[in-house]
Amino acid sequence: MADTLARLFRHTISYDKPDTILTKEDGTYQPISAREIYRRVAALHLELRNASIRKGDCCALLSENRWEWAVADFAMMTAGIVNVPIYPTQTAEQVHYVMEHSGARIVMVSTRDQLEKIQSIWHRLPNLEGVIVFNPVTTNDRRIVSLQSLIGASPLSEREIQSFETACSAVRPDDLASIIYTSGTTGVPKGVMLSHGNFTSNILSHGIDLRPGDVCLSFLPLSHVAERMADYSFFYSGATVAYAESLEAVPQNLLEVRPTVAVGVPRFFEKIQARVLGAVAAAPKIRQKLFFWALRIGKVASPYRLTNAKMPFGLRLKLALADRLVFTKLRKRLGGRIRFFLSGAAPLPQHVAEFFHAVGVDICEGYGLTETSPLVAINHAGRIRFGTVGQVIRGVEVKIASDGEILVRGPNIMQGYYRREDLTAEAILDGWFHTGDIGTLDSDGYLIITDRKKDLLKTSGGKYIAPQPIENLLKTSAYISMAVVIGDGRHFPGALIVPNFEKLAQFALQSGISSLNGADLAKHAVILEMLQKEVDAACASLAQFERVKRIFVIDHEFSIEDGEITPTMKVRRKEIERRYAPEIEALYQ
Repeated sequence: MADTLARLFRHTISYDKPDTILTKEDGTYQPISAREIYRRVAALHLELRNASIRKGDCCALLSENRWEWAVADFAMMTAGIVNVPIYPTQTAEQVHYVMEHSGARIVMVSTRDQLEKIQSIWHRLPNLEGVIVFNPVTTNDRRIVSLQSLIGASPLSEREIQSFETACSAVRPDDLASIIYTSGTTGVPKGVMLSHGNFTSNILSHGIDLRPGDVCLSFLPLSHVAERMADYSFFYSGATVAYAESLEAVPQNLLEVRPTVAVGVPRFFEKIQARVLGAVAAAPKIRQKLFFWALRIGKVASPYRLTNAKMPFGLRLKLALADRLVFTKLRKRLGGRIRFFLSGAAPLPQHVAEFFHAVGVDICEGYGLTETSPLVAINHAGRIRFGTVGQVIRGVEVKIASDGEILVRGPNIMQGYYRREDLTAEAILDGWFHTGDIGTLDSDGYLIITDRKKDLLKTSGGKYIAPQPIENLLKTSAYISMAVVIGDGRHFPGALIVPNFEKLAQFALQSGISSLNGADLAKHAVILEMLQKEVDAACASLAQFERVKRIFVIDHEFSIEDGEITPTMKVRRKEIERRYAPEIEALYQ
């Protein structure tokens, strides 16, 4: 049984596939065989040991998703070295904190830009001994070496194979595998310590239907635990893992790779839906009518598909026609072979899940945290329940505290926060990890998340408001891309709105507004009136005290670089509230 990531690697190689990894080289995707991956992993593993990097030492990994990430990670996992992944979007100062706090002795970086970050802070990192660079670079600094120079192209000797295999066998389930620094929506990042057993318990218990014939596109940051666990699961199942060139290239890579499974965050699916609806809006009236007719048929058919109930004959015929005329073409934009998507890292708006299901694409939403390795619960293709994050996975226990907080216990719970025993003691009480999320379990064991405990707003009238469900309602408007509900200590809730600028421009043209500049549109009286009406309509089903009364429209998309959202597209509420404090104050004057 693969009770360590070293044994998981051995199991991956045992499939002996010619295309365990697909990587974009010279404009086309090229395969890397299992045997070649084994050679590269073992070669780097042995070089790390030759450099006196030992079991338990920390090595940082600062890179985008690419085959080198997987090889570097498996080289560490098979040696018992602790992988400290760092988001490639982070600044030099953010990188410094992780490097300094973890005491990493080596860092592996992807590009010259990432190398320059390290060089700018190296003088403040007394533990850092060297850098391994994936892309070719020219330097006179002997502490900087290329990955290619370490792994070479020569076959392994019998002695090297034996040494590598002995080291793999020496890794134990309780050994520390990784320290993952939470990107954090507030405060200083915490280093979550995950063992080999934490990861493998999740991989062996999630129950996701992965097959050796699957092709899985990897594009969420591997620095995040969700994509990392997903990729481990893909490898363990014998699937082929294809690495996207970049987030921007994902639409094109979907067409090239034609994946059967992929992991996304809600924002990814929201953008796909928005693009589809935008294209429909620009199409001739006859095509618009055909699309919305097909979508209505798909939504009527969804309950039958969700429950595996027998569909009326007439509906089956209409659905087959809708699929042939409309839905098949939409799915081709995703490569045409998707069996299902996995979604995590943030709540998936129900209307988005329903839209994709109606067109024949299952999005299996899951729930978890870095501290839970990460999966706690997940919906499975064929038994999705909208509005929930699925059923709790095998071997994990969940209970709801008296205040509604979700508590979790099981083999997936972290070893603790690195060098923060005080925070560990606060988070894990009597073996139960306190998630900070509020939720309920329905009669069939499906978990429903309502909000973050710390995000709950309390109005000046003493009413508690959960902002996330309201934000998801606001985003049902085609004109609203993102929303942040505020109002803690105020007498009514307000919202900061990031509009869908493409739709806004279309509305402006139709309304005779000449300026299409985003900043101008965000301030135009006609636009503001329209957006307030959209907000009012979205909030119509809410209690009076929950309805958003006033809005401020932001003239740009939230960005990772500006610190407004995390690398997994979660809003940093505290940062947003700090940055827009004057505008928020003006809403209540």
